Amino acid sequence: MSTIAFDQFALTRIADFARSLSRLHQASRRQPIDDDQLDREFNAVCMSIWGYTTDDFSDELFSDEDHAWLDTLDEAHARIFAGEQGYDLVDDHGMLTDWWGYCWMILAEKRGLLNPENRAAARAAIEEKYMAAPNVIGVIVAR
Repeated sequence: MSTIAFDQFALTRIADFARSLSRLHQASRRQPIDDDQLDREFNAVCMSIWGYTTDDFSDELFSDEDHAWLDTLDEAHARIFAGEQGYDLVDDHGMLTDWWGYCWMILAEKRGLLNPENRAAARAAIEEKYMAAPNVIGVIVAR
C-alpha cells in the first residue's frame, strides 16, 4: 500500500476541532488578537484531540534527531507525516495555520510522551519557573 494515498475518511480531521482557532487567525488579519487568546484556543484544540497540550511535556524529551526534523519540517512533509499518523492538517482553505504545533503534538503522541508522568513533571517545572520570578508568592493551577 502506498504511504502517499490515505483514506481521508479514516483520518482525524484536526480542522473540525480548530474552527474557533481558525476564526481567530482570520480576525487577527483585521484587528490585533492577544497571543494568549490564540494560545488558549490552540490548547483547547489539543485537549479536544489528544487530552494533552504542548505544556504537558518537555521539549527536552525529544531526541536531537526529532528536533532537527521538526526544525526542517515544511507544509508538504507535515501533511504527509500527519496523514501517516492518522491526522489531516487541511481545512476548507488549505493548510491549517498551526500545522507545526499539531505536528509537535502528533510526534509527542508517536513517541509516547503524552502521559500523566510527563504532564506532572512539566507542570512542576512551569510552577517552579513562575515561583522563581520576583514578586510571585504563589501559583494557582487548575487541574
